Amino acid sequence: MTRPPTAAQRRIVDAADPVTGRLKGTEAQLAALVKRGLAFRHPRPPRDHFLTPAGHRLREDPGPPEPADRAEAPAPATSGVFAARIGGEEGAEEGPARLREVHSAWQGLLELRRMTRPDGATGLPCGWERTHLVQAAALALEAAGHRPARAEGGGYRIRATPQPEAVAVHEPDPAALRACAATLEKAGWQTGEHAQPRTGVRYVLASPRRT
Repeated sequence: MTRPPTAAQRRIVDAADPVTGRLKGTEAQLAALVKRGLAFRHPRPPRDHFLTPAGHRLREDPGPPEPADRAEAPAPATSGVFAARIGGEEGAEEGPARLREVHSAWQGLLELRRMTRPDGATGLPCGWERTHLVQAAALALEAAGHRPARAEGGGYRIRATPQPEAVAVHEPDPAALRACAATLEKAGWQTGEHAQPRTGVRYVLASPRRT
């Protein structure tokens, strides 16, 4: 029977990025998680480590931990949790560091798609995206270079809707709105443009495709 992860390993899994499953820890700690099948190392630079489907299951249903190994160093503190821009945030960070972070998050999500599909394809959204619709759609748009709205002004805004498995994408510029729809379709979403009944303002309704 496989030994359960140590308390230190569990802390690393629990602290994984909620969007991509990206992990932070020492090389020895991450290698141990890879050996257990709870993590994998992305083959492309910066070669970050991400949770496997088994790692995600452990994080969602952790169970009782094993006592910590005295010889193992504790997991390092994280500097923050990644969150895709849904539009309307104040004081949002920009610049090369943010671009690298978004790119890494998107690559991690594609890898999660590959690992959770029997055929290894990355063209369709995975289960995590279906349960985190707003964040998933926002990551697809931000990774493709679309500009999220600031507290005031133009840019996309993604909001939840009462419809199951659907988000609304708002963008005041009609051309930019159509571009957002095209990006989401390329990322495996189905989209349709609609008008708000009272104002006539156009928006895109997007849902993750299954086939």
